[in-house]
Amino acid sequence: MTIAKTLLSASTAIAFSAGIALAGSHSAENPMVGGAEMFADKNIVENAVNSADHTTLVAAVTAAGLVETLQGEGPFTVFAPTNDAFAALPAGTVETLLKPENKEMLTKILTCHVVGNAVMADALQGMIMDDGGKHPVPTVGGCTWQASYEGDMIKLEDENGGVATVTIADVVQSNGVIHVIDAVLLPKM
Repeated sequence: MTIAKTLLSASTAIAFSAGIALAGSHSAENPMVGGAEMFADKNIVENAVNSADHTTLVAAVTAAGLVETLQGEGPFTVFAPTNDAFAALPAGTVETLLKPENKEMLTKILTCHVVGNAVMADALQGMIMDDGGKHPVPTVGGCTWQASYEGDMIKLEDENGGVATVTIADVVQSNGVIHVIDAVLLPKM
């Protein structure tokens, strides 16, 4: 099965509990990301390539062969690590992951930043509160992050205890929503 088919079948199999807000139902103006305007009528890839803060993510998505998938119908929620988030990984990690022989691991890491539904921050916050402070977030890559709300920020904890903060929420796309995060979440290895 191809990665695209895996992602699409996973996106239909994974669903959040009640309280999901679809990206198309959100009417507020999109925030700027990486110095670029984000357009709700463009897909995830079309917008991401314009963000100066996401050049590493775009290179990784390209190397993993996920461009076509993330340009697809969706809906998807992408927790998008910034260049600084990738730079915070141990020296040489990004370069190693971008090598063709490591495509499988790169794909796993990237698909663990994708949810097979469009989930707005207020809906996720509601699910966190309904679950007593933590809500499991299953990803199309097979990882399950734990979402929590601290102060006025949504936090995601990966399977290794690493934590990312949503720094820009609710960037509406034609095929979902992007939430910018400040760390790369890693699957259990």
